[in-house]
Amino acid sequence: MFCTKVLFYLPDYKYANTMSNQPVASDDSKTLRSLRASRILLPIFIGLAAVGYLFWKQFDAAEFAHIRWTGQMAFWLMVALVLAVIRHLSYAARLEVLSHRAFSWKKSIELIFLWEFSSAVSPTSLGGSVVALFVLGKEKVPLAKTTTIVLYTIVLDGLFMLVTIPLLYLLLGPGIMRPGAVSFADTGVWGYYFAGAYLVMFSYNVALAYGIFIGPHQMKRLLMWLTGLPLLRRFRHQAEELGEELELASGELQREHFLYHVKAIWHTIVAWATRFLLLMAIIIAFIPSLPLDFWTQLELYARLQTMFFVIAFSPTPGGA
Repeated sequence: MFCTKVLFYLPDYKYANTMSNQPVASDDSKTLRSLRASRILLPIFIGLAAVGYLFWKQFDAAEFAHIRWTGQMAFWLMVALVLAVIRHLSYAARLEVLSHRAFSWKKSIELIFLWEFSSAVSPTSLGGSVVALFVLGKEKVPLAKTTTIVLYTIVLDGLFMLVTIPLLYLLLGPGIMRPGAVSFADTGVWGYYFAGAYLVMFSYNVALAYGIFIGPHQMKRLLMWLTGLPLLRRFRHQAEELGEELELASGELQREHFLYHVKAIWHTIVAWATRFLLLMAIIIAFIPSLPLDFWTQLELYARLQTMFFVIAFSPTPGGA
């Protein structure tokens, strides 16, 4: 399960006065060591090396010479920059909503910068959740609220992918996975990998959502039963912690009003949509001959999102 994987990477925290939901980090030095520069520089190097290798293998001087640096290109690059700002502000607005304005706008933006940076230097499948838990804890956010923010963002991000990918497939067909494909069989191994990745994401998101919104106690018992098996027994302590965090998050979310969820979902949609619209703007800037009609652009959007969805299960750093 994705959430279990996230929590297995967490630094060891010990909480005092749990009933009051006030976190007390008793091992800050160990946590800071886990975030030392050497562990950040390595994934940055891997990412830059991957980009450098691809550039070296695929660079075509003749094609590069065909690029026309025009006012139209400058316009679309400016659009991309604006979309990048909107995306970041949307994430900050979601954090502000989920924290009940515990942070100012400036603080929310700073925290999202840290969250996004940690996503770029950690495996894509892990993301910035680990650092988010640590940073929010250092901001003196109550334990229950910190847990709720991180787990709920995982659910919201997964929900966006799980809902939009099938809709795009229904509208455009298997061509979103492989150009020219007219049936799922035409996608080959790529299509089966895509289906497997979707099934994995669907499974852990359903399990996580059930544990948060419906049956946190039942999910905790299930985790304890699973980690009672010989092969999983070494994860029993982490499973117990995960169960407790699901119970905390469930208690927090059950007290929230409907508008709270609407705002969180809306900011999630805007943040994720602008991620791919930004890439579209860059492509349009460098390929002015690309048709701007709705269906062409929708197909481009679908392929960008599909590509991102598949590489989300890569063990390489997010920036790579």
